[in-house]
Amino acid sequence: MLKKRILLKIGSNTLTKDTDHISRGKIEDIGRQIAALKDQYEFIIVSSGAIAAAKQFVKLEHNGEEIDVKQALASIGQPHLMRIFQENFRELGLFTSQCLLSYSDFEKEGSKINIKNTINVLVANNFIPIINENDTVATDEIKFGDNDKLAGLTAALLAADILIIATNTDGIYTKASLASNTPKTITSVSDLDELSQEIGDSKSTHGTGGMQSKIDAATIAKNAGIETWITNGLADNFIIDAIENKSVFTKIKA
Repeated sequence: MLKKRILLKIGSNTLTKDTDHISRGKIEDIGRQIAALKDQYEFIIVSSGAIAAAKQFVKLEHNGEEIDVKQALASIGQPHLMRIFQENFRELGLFTSQCLLSYSDFEKEGSKINIKNTINVLVANNFIPIINENDTVATDEIKFGDNDKLAGLTAALLAADILIIATNTDGIYTKASLASNTPKTITSVSDLDELSQEIGDSKSTHGTGGMQSKIDAATIAKNAGIETWITNGLADNFIIDAIENKSVFTKIKA
């Protein structure tokens, strides 16, 4: 049976469960779901959280404010983040690998071919690639986007069937419902311009992305014929519940 390919993007707020440290429980929850779905789906992960991981261990001068400090924090935190993934996933019989990418990699045909070939080999051999931006040399996703655009570009390059963006809301809410403090999710949409009119400019606590960066990622995916789901990653079982239509989330049609 041909497996469907899911590109799962996990934001910092999901990985920390809206706290000040990486949640091993949340990473275990994600791994448990992947293990349950591995016969029907293959997974590629784009994960934020390196800076959040570093802040658990160190405090640098101007802690997290200046861009070069954020790059240093990312360098410190990335190995810790990968270790947590590796330890939790290994206990579930899952194997992981690390891939660090930057936007310039998507601008060169040779680099794109190498990325595609390497990740396809990893997936074919039952390894789950965990991708993050190479923050030591690149700053775009540190400044804005929280890896959303990187997820869109990667999903398109690797011909994913579904892009799942895990965030800390039940998808995208209507502007009117937010104004009345009764959030109502936009469950299905095709017109991304219309969707952009519904969002504000809010950013998450630990991440640098808002809903616009997620719509930008969905635009990249849509142009590649890929459906995008924006789901609440703070909820347990959020991947399986979305697949089985047991949760409320925003589905952006291809």
